[in-house]
Amino acid sequence: MNLPSFIWLWRIAAWSMGLSWLAYLLLGISGLWMRSLRQNGQARPDWLRPVHFMLGLTLAVLVLVLLAIGIVGTLGEYGSLGHSVHFISGLAVVYLVFLSAWSAVQITTERLWARRLHIGINTILLVGFIGVSATGWTVVQKYLP
Repeated sequence: MNLPSFIWLWRIAAWSMGLSWLAYLLLGISGLWMRSLRQNGQARPDWLRPVHFMLGLTLAVLVLVLLAIGIVGTLGEYGSLGHSVHFISGLAVVYLVFLSAWSAVQITTERLWARRLHIGINTILLVGFIGVSATGWTVVQKYLP
């Protein structure tokens, strides 16, 4: 079958992954800032928590864009999914991002376990992002002319 080039799709994926890393970094900075303020008994700026939530929402949307691109691109190129470990690592990252989002909305003063869970998931997510980036680089090399 003579399919059109998917290079435009990989460009969108590259930008989305770069922006995902940026969102993850900014989430880490804002999360550590909130933790520092809480531990030092200082008041948190009113805008900090909503910004942290919006960054989390942005990360979730970007991860869904990456999932869609991966599915469309792989189906378009191969006709089926699961041709590399990148598929499994990508699904793991999607799962971790949404598990992190769920744990974030559970955090209250009555549910301190949710904060620990949220931080733990995001630590594991860093390993997932490294893995999906490494495997993604290998996959993209197959598509570049």
